[in-house]
Amino acid sequence: MSDEMWDAPLDDDTTSPTWMEGDADAESILAAAVMARTDLIDDLAVDGFDPADFTIDRYRWVWFAVEALRTSFNPGTIRWEAVHRQLQAWKADGTMPTTPLPLAELSHLYTYADPSTAPWAADRIAKKAIAARLIAHGHDCISRGRSEAFDADADVAAVQAALDGVVRQSAADETIQVGDVLEGVLIRATTPPTMDDRIPTGFIDLDNLLTGGWAAGQMIVVGARPAMGKTTFGLGLARAAAVRNGIPTLFESLEMGRDELGNSVVSAEARVALHHIKLGIVGDDTSAVQRLAKRTPAIKAAPLFINDNAFLTMPVLRARVRHLVRTAGLRLVIIDYLQLMQAPKAENRQVAVSELSRQLKLLAKEFGITVIVLAQLNRGPEQRTDKKPMVSDLRESGSIEQDADIVILLHREDAYEKESSRAGEADFIVGKHRGGPTATITAAFQGHYARFVDMSMGVG
Repeated sequence: MSDEMWDAPLDDDTTSPTWMEGDADAESILAAAVMARTDLIDDLAVDGFDPADFTIDRYRWVWFAVEALRTSFNPGTIRWEAVHRQLQAWKADGTMPTTPLPLAELSHLYTYADPSTAPWAADRIAKKAIAARLIAHGHDCISRGRSEAFDADADVAAVQAALDGVVRQSAADETIQVGDVLEGVLIRATTPPTMDDRIPTGFIDLDNLLTGGWAAGQMIVVGARPAMGKTTFGLGLARAAAVRNGIPTLFESLEMGRDELGNSVVSAEARVALHHIKLGIVGDDTSAVQRLAKRTPAIKAAPLFINDNAFLTMPVLRARVRHLVRTAGLRLVIIDYLQLMQAPKAENRQVAVSELSRQLKLLAKEFGITVIVLAQLNRGPEQRTDKKPMVSDLRESGSIEQDADIVILLHREDAYEKESSRAGEADFIVGKHRGGPTATITAAFQGHYARFVDMSMGVG
């Protein structure tokens, strides 16, 4: 293809999706069918039909007239005369912007109406509308790509999200009778969870509390004050999933760079002192070199994806998650941390964070993955004698607490009192657990190895 052809303007007849004609026969058949049997309005709506998919306004307004009149008539008794009066009334008061079908044509439609053909006609109309939206989407892609203001991250994410909306979902797709879920309940009641439906946390007591680990569709919030070990804990969860169990995991770091994260992963997995890695003196310790050599293959092969771009928006995250779900079978996303994400525009910060929290929860449900969000706590713990955090200490906490399925708060006494009798210990305070018990789980903090471990592992 020549440059001239590529740079040429689009054909004027195809610059808008409106050039594509609908199926006039199908639209007239459907307009007639709903006059003859008004309950088709509800039946077709449940199947996902939207009257906005009509391309001929006059037939669409017949649908609207039947919809408005049906509460006053028994099914099948709305005759064309009533529809005609309603259309004329709307035309007279300016509600209807187009010329209504004349009485003779309405009578003709009613006479030859066949309600049994309505599903076929609705399907034809819907397919034409999907094709039109797909064409519109293509034009939007071209427009964005040719724009001087093209933003690879924002625009690609936006068109991917728009593509998801090309096909409307049927309301019937999500509606089931309670008996339909009974078999699944009985199976779960007699079958212990496996890694197919749970993601191990890396901590025995935490797994036991959560009946095997994290579940798909959950949003988990891990809150802590600065320097308490949020990133270390988050990386530990990522290592438990990806390195130890081969579960595809995405770690979004908005604070630490990839090299720092890599140092921490290697330190924790190989039990090599983090400061030795930073100083470049690991080679002086033969046993450390051996441990490093032993763990390197597992770390290298782990399906752990790291992104350290400090600018993270929900559209960008959705695009990345969608891609990794399709290409790598992504099951776990960890975000470090919530307050550093680019929140949507809102009248104040609390509303913006609330919207961000809601979208993260919807992301988990939509893709059937687990989303773990690390979050900063306010100064509440410092104002209490025991310094222990509470769920209400979450900054902009309202909706974060509400949206989360599980809230875990990190606490280390020795972070406040160096001579504490609990030096080297950490509490995982499970302050909220939707559908399960809450508890405080004690673990060991090994800062020199950039990790938390079960107390039973001691200093090993």
